[in-house]
Amino acid sequence: MPSNMGRRADMLPSITSQWTVEGKSGFDSLKPNEKASIPELGDTECLVHFHYASLNYRDLIITKGKYLFGSKIGVVPVSDGAGTVEAVGSRVTRFKPGDKVLTLINQGHLSGAPTPSIVENGGVGGKVDGVLRQYGAFNEQGLVAMPSSLDFKQASTLPVAALTAWNSLYGLESRALKPGDTVLTQGTGGVSLFALQFAKAAGARVIATTSSDSKAEILRNLGADHAINYKEDPNWGETARSLTPDNLGVHHILEIGGPNTLSQSFKAIKMDGVISIIGFMGGYSKNQPSFVECLSHICTTRGVLAGSRQQFEEMNAAIDASGIKPVVDEKVFAFEDVREAYQYMWEQKHFGKVTIQVDSLPESHPFSDSGVVRSETLWRNMSNGHDPSDPVAGC
Repeated sequence: MPSNMGRRADMLPSITSQWTVEGKSGFDSLKPNEKASIPELGDTECLVHFHYASLNYRDLIITKGKYLFGSKIGVVPVSDGAGTVEAVGSRVTRFKPGDKVLTLINQGHLSGAPTPSIVENGGVGGKVDGVLRQYGAFNEQGLVAMPSSLDFKQASTLPVAALTAWNSLYGLESRALKPGDTVLTQGTGGVSLFALQFAKAAGARVIATTSSDSKAEILRNLGADHAINYKEDPNWGETARSLTPDNLGVHHILEIGGPNTLSQSFKAIKMDGVISIIGFMGGYSKNQPSFVECLSHICTTRGVLAGSRQQFEEMNAAIDASGIKPVVDEKVFAFEDVREAYQYMWEQKHFGKVTIQVDSLPESHPFSDSGVVRSETLWRNMSNGHDPSDPVAGC
């Protein structure tokens, strides 16, 4: 049984700085609190000292009251965080003080398929307090060990975008990605970029759609075999099919745009292929495809909501083994600039994941590692920012 404290009891924090969502009016609903109390740690809980958080599209729309799976007023926002275990309850066995951990968005989704109760709780940052706070207590079952090959900033991007991409490619075991398969991604958001990286690491071909030639070049530099500018080629679905062996179509499509792009995805999909529905960034259309399209194209269409802890752990092992490094936007926001971070992402000025430094580890801290939190040069080559019409990932 591990020790129940990382530092002496009298040295553990009793208050934390945090942000909460106090309305549905948008980013002005985000309110800071520098003196929030930290409840006594439960027997099966870990107190996590958060260092970095990363944003997803769901975090933005929660402040606007538009999240499909529910949220509550007063919640600490943001699902994706990386930190250090500061202390553990007396019955905790999975972690010890000093361990580096990540949050699981759906805390009860340990393996297998999600249940209605798991989905209805709204997830971390929705109905469950999230990571925009210096310290937070989480049940040990709702935490995952951080990949050893990543730093805190990189690792903070994994819990939703990376896991969603991994689930899309491997979640249906009978249709799991194989070497030589073809994957189609849409845009340059987090899910799409992780899917590109996972697919190339698995020996698959990748066709990526985007809104500009400059971004197409970046996608090729990241490993995409083909990049299609959908603004210049509105019939990109047939173009994508023509790029596959014998024009048979692609095996996996990560559908980010929603109804306005789904019709093109059906044109690109191979018989018995899988379209994973992830977002609706492209908006809605009156003339959207119906379920008949699934039958006429003989394909599987499935909704994907992140993934289980088991999938998370399998993905992290693959990241360590393959050396994948998340694509992180070069601009890192300070904890006091949370609203600006939200606006930056909403205006789609980013390339890759948007991160917020929550709290650093001082060198005097017993778990400090001065080499852990470091900056790096990140991919970015868009002088005019991100095109708002690009169907970037919902995560």
